[in-house]
Amino acid sequence: MLRTIVILALAAAASAVELLNVSYDVAREVYKDVNPAFAASPAGAGVTVKQSHDGSAKQARAVIDGLPADVVTMNSAADIDAIAKAGLIPADWQGLLPSRSAPSYSTHLILVRAGNPKGIKDWGDLAKPGVEIVQVNPKTGANGKYSYLAALAWAKRQPGATDDSAKAFLKSFFANVIALEKGGRAATTTFAQRGLGDVLVTFESEVFRIEQEFAGKVARVVPSVSVRADNPVAVVARNAEKKGSAVAAKAYLEFLYTTPAQEIFAKNFLRPVDAAVLAKHAGTFATLDLVTVEDAFGGWAAAQKTHFDDGGWFDQLYQPK
Repeated sequence: MLRTIVILALAAAASAVELLNVSYDVAREVYKDVNPAFAASPAGAGVTVKQSHDGSAKQARAVIDGLPADVVTMNSAADIDAIAKAGLIPADWQGLLPSRSAPSYSTHLILVRAGNPKGIKDWGDLAKPGVEIVQVNPKTGANGKYSYLAALAWAKRQPGATDDSAKAFLKSFFANVIALEKGGRAATTTFAQRGLGDVLVTFESEVFRIEQEFAGKVARVVPSVSVRADNPVAVVARNAEKKGSAVAAKAYLEFLYTTPAQEIFAKNFLRPVDAAVLAKHAGTFATLDLVTVEDAFGGWAAAQKTHFDDGGWFDQLYQPK
């Protein structure tokens, strides 16, 4: 009897798997809900998932530098592409799961103080004198890249727009930025808790959370246009194969496309890619024109090179205070 118990215990220990999900800064709450739901599913039996959160670009660099992630759940393809270029993830990672390996998406809205004292209505108002902006640094987080690209998408739609006019707008926009934070939650703290700035530019999901926590103190502004912010995921194949966690890691990411997980995304104010679940929660999300990085900016590789690499538009236009 004792021998049987020992064998069963050893078998259970052998089947137990611990995954590390390295994710972006404001995804803490969603995966806090996803992980126990996965563990309760047949595919997740015996699997424990631990989390790591920070600015997405910083997280990608940490994985490249040796953080032993089994999976990454980011908010831009550029961050996973960077890990793939380091040889940790297959180059064709976007074709390995549905919806280009993005089980959810979001966009960027504008959050202002209650009563909207600066009269902010759209991106153009953020470049006006006297407006103080808080956002994420495009160098450290995709949240900041999307803020920049959303403002640029607006500028490109203006009558007679040229690269020079767009650059002039962005230069005025970033002249008003008083805090470039490393990640979305740090930006939230600066704006909502410390009370700095007139405007916070951040993900729609984070806007919902701030509205709940600071009810009556903030108000959202839905701009005319913004950028679709996919939340792509991938197994860090080299790490998972070395650790023997590849099967569990794949099952974890596949779970994100199931109805229970899609409902969790919606509950956490991320837009699910399942059409039926999205339709069920359609009234939750802001209605606005969404452009994609691929259609509006030539894809992440082109956007990164033009705008965010050293010496790109952002470096040319932003002058640290």
